[in-house]
Amino acid sequence: MKKIGVIGAGKWGQALAFAFAQNPENEVYITSRTKRDLDNFVSLEEILKLEYLVMAIPAQQVACWLDDNFVDHNQKILVAAKGIEASTGRFLNEIFSQHIPNDCLAFLSGPSFAAEVMQGLPCALVVNAENEVVSEAFSNYFPSFVRTYTSTDVMGAEVAGAYKNVIAIAAGITDGLALGKNASASLISRGLIEMHRFGHYYGAKDDTFLGLSGAGDLFLTASSTLSRNFRVGLGLAAGKSQEDILEELGEVAEGIGTAYALNTIAGERGIYLPIAGEVYAILEGKSPQKSLKDLLTR
Repeated sequence: MKKIGVIGAGKWGQALAFAFAQNPENEVYITSRTKRDLDNFVSLEEILKLEYLVMAIPAQQVACWLDDNFVDHNQKILVAAKGIEASTGRFLNEIFSQHIPNDCLAFLSGPSFAAEVMQGLPCALVVNAENEVVSEAFSNYFPSFVRTYTSTDVMGAEVAGAYKNVIAIAAGITDGLALGKNASASLISRGLIEMHRFGHYYGAKDDTFLGLSGAGDLFLTASSTLSRNFRVGLGLAAGKSQEDILEELGEVAEGIGTAYALNTIAGERGIYLPIAGEVYAILEGKSPQKSLKDLLTR
């Protein structure tokens, strides 16, 4: 039996714990900051002693959590969060590499709603790692209803996984304003181009943005109310504040923090990110209608 520990017991963490537990060769444990009434819930101290860990902590909390809690036992770690740290503009691989050797790190990407994973519905995901032995290991631990691929393009997976949440907010705004399917398709396709442009700056591979990590995850997240970030956009279109939207969600929406991070990075490095820039402006109080006009006439 391969023992796997999931750190983070939100919906995504629980979904991943469920998925790994469907493989009869796995023994899966889960933990979080607060005690949960879940099967195989154990203490953080016990989890950290396991060889294989899945990190399902929200992106904006990762750095502090690692500083305060992580103890290196040469674990192999699959990072399941998607986002860019708002306060510093750091990618998750940069944050994790300060605590864990790159050879022990893998990053999960691809289209995957937690609710559907919990139902055992089929999906396809990518395990990205510089060390192909680590990516193959995690790939083999998934159950049969999850088709896995491997890749060495960690930065591409990071960019795509973070950026698609921002485009999903924009798509939710478009839907909330009842602008029609033509507008939605135009926005998402231009969002893919913008995501690719940003990734190219960091040396990401073109194929990543055409596959599951890029187009696949973007199409899913930017087209369904199962997406928290899409629902953030719906709330913004209705004139609600960030605070009210997040209170209604009761969950983290990674696209908000990432929009702030992208705005900072774009300003510092001169990268042209019109959609992400308008999402940031709307989060800061700009009228969605004015934002739309500016995008159409730029």
